[in-house]
This record gives sequence, C-alpha cells and structure tokens, in this order.
Amino acid sequence: MALYSQCFAWVIKKINSRIKGKDDFKSIGILDIFGFENFEVNRFEQFNINYANEKLQEYFNKHIFSLEQLEYSREGLQWEDIDWTDNGECLDLIEKVNI
Repeated sequence: MALYSQCFAWVIKKINSRIKGKDDFKSIGILDIFGFENFEVNRFEQFNINYANEKLQEYFNKHIFSLEQLEYSREGLQWEDIDWTDNGECLDLIEKVNI
C-alpha cells in the first residue's frame, strides 16, 4: 500500500502544480475505472463494482466516440475515425432478463 500511496501523492502534487488552483481549494476527484484490485475470487460486491465501471465506460464511449463523431459528420468536419471496443454486448448479458 505504501507504493500506491506514494504514487497517488505524486500524481496529486503534479496535478496541483499544473493547474495552479486557489490556495484555499483542497479537494480533487479521481475516478479509477480500471481499479487496482486483484482478487482470487470475485464476490457479488466486486461484480457490482465491475458492472458500474462498465456502465461508466459505456457512457464515456458513447458520448466521446459515437456522438462526437456523428456531430463531426453533420458539420462536415474531417477526422480520423476512432476504432473503439463497444462493451454493449457484455452489458446486455447482464441487463436483459429472459423469463
């Protein structure tokens, strides 16, 4: 844990030195989508965490890749198409109920 703590402190110090925020502001939010856990057995709690992370990734992909590229196309802008992995099928396995 000490190594992770030191790396995290270093990252925060670098971010703070770059953004040069107000001296009285003492908060930062970081979302670690990929995580650092390494369990031999994943329990239901971990399943829920992974599912939530995949939903966040799906939202990000849809808004950054699909919708932005659609907007570029509508505006007639040229861009290099971004090939990205759609995790929708994985989420469909979890979300769709077959009764």
